[in-house]
Amino acid sequence: MVILITIAATLSAAVHVLIFYWESLAWTRPAVWKRFGLASAEEAQTTRVLAYNQGFYNLFLGIGALIGSIMYGIGWTDAGFALGIFAVGCMLAAAIVLATSGKGRLRAAFVQGFFPLLTVVLYLASWSIEH
Repeated sequence: MVILITIAATLSAAVHVLIFYWESLAWTRPAVWKRFGLASAEEAQTTRVLAYNQGFYNLFLGIGALIGSIMYGIGWTDAGFALGIFAVGCMLAAAIVLATSGKGRLRAAFVQGFFPLLTVVLYLASWSIEH
């Protein structure tokens, strides 16, 4: 189960690190701002600081998911579980919020939330077996 949790958490983190890259480092590139539904380079420039900040939230959650799964895997199960479930739980909650922001956001919410949901399910299944 630990291997599955680590794989799911790593995939969750990878998606969020990619989002970090898009939002914090590549936001003003046309391919990126168009992916996020912006209409113009001017709009991307106007929202650049907000996207930069949001990208770092995604990076920090990705790091938390990775560290939590590593801690869990090396035997620090309580701390690893707490950190891991918090990080992927926040990712999942953010995906739910994104899904509720409009029909045009459902695909992005699915991409953002699938691996965190899988990780939460695996963590909870593993935790219930151990306790």
